[in-house]
Formats: sequence, structure tokens, C-alpha cells
Amino acid sequence: MKTIVLGYDETEPARRALERTAELATTFGSHVIVTSVAPTLNAMVHGIGPFEHWNSPEMHREQQARGGTILRQRGVDVETVLGLGDTPDEILRLAEERNADLIVVGTREPNLLARLLGQSVSGAVQRKAHCDVLTVH
Repeated sequence: MKTIVLGYDETEPARRALERTAELATTFGSHVIVTSVAPTLNAMVHGIGPFEHWNSPEMHREQQARGGTILRQRGVDVETVLGLGDTPDEILRLAEERNADLIVVGTREPNLLARLLGQSVSGAVQRKAHCDVLTVH
């Protein structure tokens, strides 16, 4: 397992996913790419610009930097990459672009309505990935 992509946003499930990624990367000597994705908005619909002020690219850069720091402190080879757009699509794009062997994401167990509306990042990544996916609960 050479390359692992970790979707990270500092939620409790993402922290557990980071812990599992650290274990795997240490065991296999894997390179880890930490990504946090700032979702974009349709500016014409919202009229306020491409990002929500509370969910900015800067915030996501800080999150992934903190995740990268934790992994580096454990001796893991880490790279951070900011994603912009639809979270599952950006995680999948990065995994394909970097020929990842594994994607690791946390899950918050979305309710039935969120699942029906396709709002589960982990579910969308699992359905569309071309590599293995580890969903950490």
C-alpha cells in the first residue's frame, strides 16, 4: 500500500480516520495525502460568491495542515492538498490522479433523509471509488 488519501475535516469521525491512517501508514510505510475540501457554491444562485464564509478554503487549509502535522509527528510521509468543489468528487479525483491504493474517510452515520438525498460523503466515495475505501466509524 504505497499511497493513501485521507479525507479530513477535524470532525470526530475524521479524527478517528486519521488515527487509523497513521496506523496503516506506519505499518506499510505509505505516503499519505491529506485533503480537506472547501465546497463551492453556485454564485448565480446564492449571489454571495463562490464559498460560504464559514466554510472557506482558508479554514480547510488549516484543518489539513493540522492533520498533516499530527501524522508527521508520528513519522508518516505526508502531503496536503486542498480540494475545491464537491467533497466526494474531489476526494475521488485526487485518489485517481495520484493512483491511490486506499481512501480513508470517517462517517457520521447520516440519517435516512441525508442518505436518500446522497449527502453522505463516505457513501458517495464508496460507491464511486476505483480503489479500496476504508470507512471509519
